[in-house]
Amino acid sequence: MAKNMMKYFLAIVPDESIQADALAIKQEVLEKYHAKHALKSPAHVTLKMPFVYSEKKEAKLAAYLETFFAGFRSFPIEFKGIGRFGKRIMYARVRHGEELPTLQQSLGQFCRLELKQVQELSDKAFTPHMTLVYSDLKDRYFDECWAMVKAKGFYGKMEVKKVALLKKIDYRWYVIKEFDLEGK
Repeated sequence: MAKNMMKYFLAIVPDESIQADALAIKQEVLEKYHAKHALKSPAHVTLKMPFVYSEKKEAKLAAYLETFFAGFRSFPIEFKGIGRFGKRIMYARVRHGEELPTLQQSLGQFCRLELKQVQELSDKAFTPHMTLVYSDLKDRYFDECWAMVKAKGFYGKMEVKKVALLKKIDYRWYVIKEFDLEGK
């Protein structure tokens, strides 16, 4: 019997007001420049890049992650300004204290040791950000779009109290479970 393998990832998914601000930029980019990939997931700060896992073991995965995240306390982050990765991706910059990289590094080790996941280069070279425009933006529109997004800026603060498990269903990402940072 074939295993039903699905794609998952782990991220900080901001509250409704920050989501609304990010969605407004993503919608405007869609309308003006026809770039839509950023709309396939809620705005988020990735902690663990997409990985493949057996859907049959999803409840067990959630239980492992719940136990893991219960060992961490909530912490603040701030979205302040706009950045980019070359001419591919535009994002909201994330300002943070030591808690965020500590959580991400611990999660990477946990995924490697407990979930038997391969450690990706992106797990080692963690650059916290919240993507607003993906690489489906046509090159001819990049500079114009960059000027628009940079002029708008992106600002907000939040307390990270939960981490979300997202699952890819029909080419879109959905939050299927959230884990509290309880600080036990």
